[in-house]
Amino acid sequence: MIPDVTVTVIVHNDAERLPRAVASVRRQTHHHIEIIISDDHSTDETPQVARELAAQDPRIRLLRLPENSGGCSAPRNRALEIARAPYLMFLDSDDELTQNAVELLLAAHREQEIDFAMGAVRRVRADSGRRSTWMRHLVTERRTLDGIETDPRLLFEHLATSKMYARAFLDRHDLRFPEGIHYEDQLFTAQAYCLAKSFTIIPEPVYRWYIAPQAAPQAASISNQRHKLTNVRDRVHVQHLIDDFLAASGHESLREDKDYKFLKHDFRMYAGDLPHRDEAWLESFADLVNPYLATLTPSAYARLPRAERVVLQLVRDRRLADAQLAARGLGHGVAPRQVTADEHGRTYWGDHVPPSETSRRELEVTDLDLDTRPFPSAQFRHEITELTHGPGASLDLTIRTYDPGLRLPVGPVRASLLLAPGRHRLTVPFRLSPLRPGIFEGQVHLDLTTAPLPLQGFAGTRHPLLRLTHQGLTHTSLLLTPLTFPPRTTHVDYHAGATPHRVTVEPEGRGPGRLQVRWEPVGVTARLIRPVARRLARPRVRRAARLVRSALR
Repeated sequence: MIPDVTVTVIVHNDAERLPRAVASVRRQTHHHIEIIISDDHSTDETPQVARELAAQDPRIRLLRLPENSGGCSAPRNRALEIARAPYLMFLDSDDELTQNAVELLLAAHREQEIDFAMGAVRRVRADSGRRSTWMRHLVTERRTLDGIETDPRLLFEHLATSKMYARAFLDRHDLRFPEGIHYEDQLFTAQAYCLAKSFTIIPEPVYRWYIAPQAAPQAASISNQRHKLTNVRDRVHVQHLIDDFLAASGHESLREDKDYKFLKHDFRMYAGDLPHRDEAWLESFADLVNPYLATLTPSAYARLPRAERVVLQLVRDRRLADAQLAARGLGHGVAPRQVTADEHGRTYWGDHVPPSETSRRELEVTDLDLDTRPFPSAQFRHEITELTHGPGASLDLTIRTYDPGLRLPVGPVRASLLLAPGRHRLTVPFRLSPLRPGIFEGQVHLDLTTAPLPLQGFAGTRHPLLRLTHQGLTHTSLLLTPLTFPPRTTHVDYHAGATPHRVTVEPEGRGPGRLQVRWEPVGVTARLIRPVARRLARPRVRRAARLVRSALR
């Protein structure tokens, strides 16, 4: 009997997680399915694990490529050649389908004739378990679209795995995954969006995408290997292929939306990493991206927030050290160290007025209203210029605050360092004294042994914040730290030794590069207190406690 849906699970050297992925397909509420495990010539225990899984379920078929292809396309395409069902789905071995994913997407196909159906994707952080919906604003309601032009924003949702395709649609257009390149999903989904006469979006989650942001570079997914220049080259190459397809297929009207997607999503990911790259990497990065950036539509740049436009233009102008400065705190309202005004009163990022018309347009920051914004939402820049480890778990910090909008008074400014490794906050007051107009500096002693930890201890990471107080108003923002100081780990006996912890102070290795403090319970805290606290925190126990309290009132 022909199955209704074929789900292809692609895998390479992932014997540990493959059973979880396959189990998510086997327990689908719609049972009449075919499961193809497509092994991209694994060299670990994956083939044995795949055989064991196939022995447990007659719906599972095995496919092994004769040599490793180095990507996702070939194992998907080879599986597509032998798939028997009229509808197709794809799953990566490190992810899962939700239990009713097949049922929901198949129902959308059976309601009306469409080329593909897509659902919501739940992102799950492997380190913290935190969940979020990928591109939530695009999948909030059920709708059927007659072509991508109805909502070009969907170009941002470029995952091939969140969709169920009609086999006839793929065959009619000879639509296959491009082999030999990475970021194949972006080209494949762009083509599917443009070629589809109609497709349906459902708001229910159909896919669990596990994210491992802290994975070692060699173990990181292709998308998370942004430190590799080949990664940059592949991403730019795919953009050229998409542009060529849009032109050849008569969809050039989508070019601005596609360019905006590249700037807002693809380039933006690299921009946040720029502060952590060395000079040689930055030069090569500019060599790779600048020729392509020059081809993008100016109207796509104009849709970006000003801070992102500044970073882009500094890269295009090859002011790469300045681009690193501008990228620190991107998206967090961090001010530039300095701005410069021209004879017309327009202000620009940096210490000089840009020479070219394009640079002046992109680097003008007059619209940030640095000198007039309400104080709580004003933009400052706080940097640690010196960090010295003191006795035990104490730190001596020299902090410099940049105030390019000249919002702060001429004299000393009240400031506090805030740190909350639990419900209660540690507040360390200090003063910032003026060095020259727009620049203040102060010293603060931070003793981590005084941090108010919960009795059951604390496991996690916190980043100190800096709070300014002026005329009864407060302003709180992040604190940037030197990216090169060596981490230091100290044993701290909180609560008179009852809750010992290992505390590490280090620079944040990604993003803005904040001062980072990590707590790890050890000893009796880890062995006894925290397990008991977790049991008491279970919903059933909490409900019972509330009932007892209400009965005793």
